[in-house]
Amino acid sequence: MRVLRLDCGAMKNHALFASALIAFVAFTSLAACGPASKSDASAAARPAVDVPLPQSGFVVVKGKHFELDGKPYRFAGANLWYGMYLGSPGATGDRARLAKELDQLASQGVTNLRVLAVSEASTLKRSVRPVVLQGPKDIDETLWQGLDYLLDQMARRDMKAVLYLNNFWQWSGGMAAYLSWTTGKPAMDPDVTGDWNGFMENSASFYRDAKAQEIYHDAIRRLVERKNSVNGRVYSADPTIMAWQLANEPRPGADGNSKYFPDFSHWIDDTAGYLKSLGIRQLVSTGNEGWMGTAGSRDLYERAHQSPNVDYLTFHMWAPNWSWFDPKKPDATFDGAWARMQDYLNWHIDAANRLGKPIVLEEFGINRDQGAFEPAAKTTYRDRFYTAIYQLLARRAAAGDAIAGSNFWAWGGAGRTHNADFMWKEGDSFVGDPPQEAQGLYCVFDSDASTIAIIAAHARLISGLH
Repeated sequence: MRVLRLDCGAMKNHALFASALIAFVAFTSLAACGPASKSDASAAARPAVDVPLPQSGFVVVKGKHFELDGKPYRFAGANLWYGMYLGSPGATGDRARLAKELDQLASQGVTNLRVLAVSEASTLKRSVRPVVLQGPKDIDETLWQGLDYLLDQMARRDMKAVLYLNNFWQWSGGMAAYLSWTTGKPAMDPDVTGDWNGFMENSASFYRDAKAQEIYHDAIRRLVERKNSVNGRVYSADPTIMAWQLANEPRPGADGNSKYFPDFSHWIDDTAGYLKSLGIRQLVSTGNEGWMGTAGSRDLYERAHQSPNVDYLTFHMWAPNWSWFDPKKPDATFDGAWARMQDYLNWHIDAANRLGKPIVLEEFGINRDQGAFEPAAKTTYRDRFYTAIYQLLARRAAAGDAIAGSNFWAWGGAGRTHNADFMWKEGDSFVGDPPQEAQGLYCVFDSDASTIAIIAAHARLISGLH
């Protein structure tokens, strides 16, 4: 039996939460009724940052919560994996757009961004191009200059970044690229073969490939020790960076296969320890999806995050990808999907409570109505899901549980595709959905006024909880 102790401070906090939640529900209900006009959305956006805001310090862990400058730190965030690409002085760069995207996000209270920091060259069909690592030792300096610029612009807005350093999946090269370099064989490509389990098994062999680890560690060291070309800060001492993340969605192997879990668990502890040995002042996390991405095992997920070198837990939730929700049959699948989503959310928060560490829901996404990709398509069911997810997270946070924040997937902003098949091609605009997925599949465009209003309302609520 869980006993809630209501001292004066707690009662004040719950009163704050109750009043804020009422306002949140009312606000999001109105927002979900229909999109606001573009003039309404633009009126909320503040002008570009000319005078930098005072910057906060490093995010730290205190028990099962984050703190920032001695106060609780809870956040509403977004995934902006392509931020480095927009910041680049090279072919992919669009610094004017980047400034506008950051201004719009910051104006809505979205102050935590999860960003790809290393991409790798490969022959993979659906991988982003260009990439950071042209080979085991060769860096595309223009992309890391883009990361420099992004971090400087985020610092000016007092935003925090989570930088992930690899990818289990193919869309940025990732572990398959490292293995191609060490074996001399072409990267296994699931977009060509359709063999996703084979691809996952191959990617998981990265953890036990000593040469691949050597190349990976070298890339990590070079970035951690890098001096920002814009503001002169060394990355390891930059408070704009909240955390270093081992990879995007690392898994121990194919679905349901726990055979290589010892290699996976050792890699997590070893790599997180390596990062700390470099003298970083920031936190370390895994980037793992949760038990759905840990051979479907709740026990293995907890064991993977017990390492003292891992500062907080992460999890992702993909109801459409896991066949919980069908956007073509929304009314028939919504209730069942939400029941499973609630269980998934609550279980992971409870797991973090048990381990005594904070936890972040750092990816979740839902299709537009009927699975459409066009920006003009409605977002009725997405808005219902976002509202329900945010309400659950705020309720658990107000109760003192370990949930510390969330990052929706993903901010598409002003990006648009003009391809009839909606698939990304080199030179195209970035929209938040990675290259292996239809552009517009899950991203939130700058014209999605009702969804943006829901995000903004949650940001105000979650950041105000003490």
